[in-house]
Amino acid sequence: MPPFATAWRAAALVTTLGLAMHAAWANEAVIRKNLAERLPSLPRIDEVRPTPMPGLFEVRLGTDILYTDAKGDFLIQGMLIDTKARVNLTEERLDKLTAIAFDALPLKDAFTTVRGNGQRKLAVFADPNCGFCKRFERDLAKLDNVTVYTFLYPVLGKDSEAKARAIWCAADRSKVWNDWMQRGVTPPEPKSSASCDTSALERNLAFGQKYRISGTPTTILANGQRIPGAIGLDRLEPLLAQAGAAGQ
Repeated sequence: MPPFATAWRAAALVTTLGLAMHAAWANEAVIRKNLAERLPSLPRIDEVRPTPMPGLFEVRLGTDILYTDAKGDFLIQGMLIDTKARVNLTEERLDKLTAIAFDALPLKDAFTTVRGNGQRKLAVFADPNCGFCKRFERDLAKLDNVTVYTFLYPVLGKDSEAKARAIWCAADRSKVWNDWMQRGVTPPEPKSSASCDTSALERNLAFGQKYRISGTPTTILANGQRIPGAIGLDRLEPLLAQAGAAGQ
């Protein structure tokens, strides 16, 4: 290809990209202006950006996501799903916005279970009355060479709160937790609740609210990846391997 042709194509590409960026900036300005004027009670807009759907823009308010057209004439609240890829783009975006670095986890508010050499690490937010959590715990018990940090996350009612307090106040939290979750042995009432500080449970709930942990179990891998729900070992094992490789 002649040098002038290569240079022409490069210049055309730069021009095209420049026009696209200018259009995006123009749309953002219009969207911000119109939404602010028409919806004065709307929280401050942190970010406006185009979505993969032509003509649709994401409006980010903190960690809340809305969608609008290029002029801000319409506002949509809901999930954007890529039907070809079968991906919930809204959930994917929210997971990125609320990603939790493993070293940012308040591990002092969790109890630890170590199996084998404990080299692989994961954290689990779980409710003691969550059926999916119980199923997940039975799978976790089959893992070797793992350290599991369990954050008691009682979101399913008063009984969950009572059981979480009993587990947290136990001398051997890991044993009492596993006895209950895997074998149905009710956690014993603490001998002296006055001497047991359960403020960690309140901090766990506040932490979960901040990072949009809306269901249990929710697992955080060493690379920060968040896994909602109970997944089987066939999926968990390769994810643990990937997380370990990313941390090396």
